[in-house]
Amino acid sequence: MASDAVLTLTDANFDRDVLQSDLPVLVDFWATWCAPCKAIAPLIDSVAADYAGKVKVGKVNVDDNQATPGKYGVRGIPTLILFKGGKVIDQVVGAVPKSQLDALIAKAL
Repeated sequence: MASDAVLTLTDANFDRDVLQSDLPVLVDFWATWCAPCKAIAPLIDSVAADYAGKVKVGKVNVDDNQATPGKYGVRGIPTLILFKGGKVIDQVVGAVPKSQLDALIAKAL
């Protein structure tokens, strides 16, 4: 699945690992059957490596964890939501280019 730099997020650990994080967190809401999710997976790994120590990157499997996507109104996947200080900064839906992910993350740095 993801690289070691990408956190596996669940309904159980989301508050601790995302909302209470000292660093901004980019969360990828995805599913195993989602082709666009698979297409951007290498970009998610790349972002995690590029921003190590500045931004946390994690993935929530929407099939296994339904409460968290529901709370944030995730209707299409992949949805990438950027959190900082426990609040949503911005989000993008769909397989987007890395330049768009970099621009998204820049809003939290």
